[in-house]
Parts: sequence; structure tokens; C-alpha cells
Amino acid sequence: QVQLVESGGGLVQPGGSLTLSCKASGSGFALANMGWFRQTPEKDREFVAVVSWDGVTRYADSAKGRFIISKDNAKLTMYLQMRSLKPEDTAVYFCAAGGRFTILSGEYGTWGQGTQVTVSS
Repeated sequence: QVQLVESGGGLVQPGGSLTLSCKASGSGFALANMGWFRQTPEKDREFVAVVSWDGVTRYADSAKGRFIISKDNAKLTMYLQMRSLKPEDTAVYFCAAGGRFTILSGEYGTWGQGTQVTVSS
């Protein structure tokens, strides 16, 4: 069972960059399909990016060209590199691990506690 802890959130100006980390503990990280999702008080949790156990990636349209998801099995860590950030990227970002490679948040059984990203001048 994998446990997840996010870090790296914070306040950044529009156009800035931020890298989120998701540190895993427990067994199974190398074979886990994982993803980043985000949530605001106004919206349900939404898909941002996912990475399969073997490195296949998918991105939400809002993230394409600006965000990069990656997974370092040696460090038991998943990353989300974000650049050209916009105020609408403001949200709590969650990392998740699951058995299926999917963009559906409900298919992921393990979640971190979330990290706040605020994009504001």
C-alpha cells in the first residue's frame, strides 16, 4: 500500500513557475499509475495530469504545453512541473495512486493530503 505526501505549493505570480512533489512510502510505487488532480471551492476535483507505471502521460487541455508530470521510481517521488501559471490554476493540488491508468479521479484509491497553489499578483 502506497502512502503519499505532497509538497511544493505556495504563492506565485502570474507567469511564474512551481514544481510540486509527491513523496511515496510503502510498497508498490514502481508499478503504480499516478496522477495530479486539483480542486477549488467552486469546482469538483479535476484531472490535471497522469503518468502510468511505465511512463505514459496524459494531460488536461488546460495543462498541455505548460505542465510536465514525471515519476522517479528511485526517489519514490512524482513531480508536477508547472510554468506560465495563471490565476485560474489556483487550487489545492492532490496526488493520487491507483491500479488503473485513467483520468478519472474516482478510480484512484490512494490520495495525499493536498498542497495549496495560489497564483496571484
